[in-house]
Amino acid sequence: MNKFFFVFLCLLISCNADRKEKNQRKETSKGFIHYAEGFTVVYRDGVKEVEVKHPFQGATVPQKYLLVPRGVNVPDHDESTQVIRIPLTSIACTSTTHIPLLDYLGESDKLTGFTSMDYISSEKIRKRVDGGYVMELGMDKNINLEKLLVLKPDMLMGYMISSDMGQFKKIRELGVPVVINAEYLEKHPLGRAEWIKFMALFFNKEKQADSVFRVVEREYQSTKKLVHRASSQPSVLSGVLYGDAWFLPGGENYASRILKDAGCGYLWRDDPSTGYLQLSFEAVYEKAHNADLWIGVGTYESLQEIKNADLRYTRFKPFAKKSVYTYNARKGAKGGSEFMELGYLRPDIILKDLVKIAHPALLPEHRLYFHEKLQ
Repeated sequence: MNKFFFVFLCLLISCNADRKEKNQRKETSKGFIHYAEGFTVVYRDGVKEVEVKHPFQGATVPQKYLLVPRGVNVPDHDESTQVIRIPLTSIACTSTTHIPLLDYLGESDKLTGFTSMDYISSEKIRKRVDGGYVMELGMDKNINLEKLLVLKPDMLMGYMISSDMGQFKKIRELGVPVVINAEYLEKHPLGRAEWIKFMALFFNKEKQADSVFRVVEREYQSTKKLVHRASSQPSVLSGVLYGDAWFLPGGENYASRILKDAGCGYLWRDDPSTGYLQLSFEAVYEKAHNADLWIGVGTYESLQEIKNADLRYTRFKPFAKKSVYTYNARKGAKGGSEFMELGYLRPDIILKDLVKIAHPALLPEHRLYFHEKLQ
């Protein structure tokens, strides 16, 4: 689907959604969120009560936010609830996955701070970076609090991998609200994509977010249906060694779900893990040496690089058959991975790539976007 047609469909769906907006604004997340399980929103008297249910893996206490329009009195709330004035006029972000959400909502110009500029691939945001409109803040616990205090964005969007709030607690004490985006915990590919609606809440762009998402959903589901025509299911190996351990997706992992939807026989699909497995080379070789495809090889850019890294890789059938694919075909101006940045929002493109790899006859016109066969 070309970019113009994608935008046209979004606008068309947005017009149809207008009729439902009034009712949606009086309801809870029901009817607005369909796949994402990590956040909820309740509209009450013009104020949005937002909850991130699981801010990190294993979390039992949610993060709560009260989104209050500018000029409106703040209603009573408990001390654990952060108040954020909307719509935002500026935002600082900590993950490249937040960048496309701003781009697709037409709010790219609101980004004023980011952790590390080199990771950004978005052309729109890179223009802002090159123009000096985005301040580099530093990564994780090294976020520069003095710079952030000077910048004073309306909000910082972060993510957590543990209960340690680290710099986020100090940032809140400076008067900058910190909102946790937990999109990475979603199991369903469309669940992650639906977090564009989370970002939209802070800009009053729910209708536009819903329009974008519905096109992504439509493309994903229509591609998935094509796979029913496939007469075979190629076996798939994924991952590479990091140190002594081979990291690959568990059977209930997000990546495993997309491979399944693409009609691939991922060899660890029966594993119950939602995270990543850490296996020995021997264990992987025993199960996957005769795999048909090897998809996802870290940062390796050629078969020679893979061979140089560990000669044992050459024993795998897909290496010998040159059926090895990277997902890092597209990189930004400074080397950032477009897959890592845009992939969460556009699982429909990932799915089309995988179907093209596994069942090329089903998508004769599709050209690989994120993926590329290594030579």
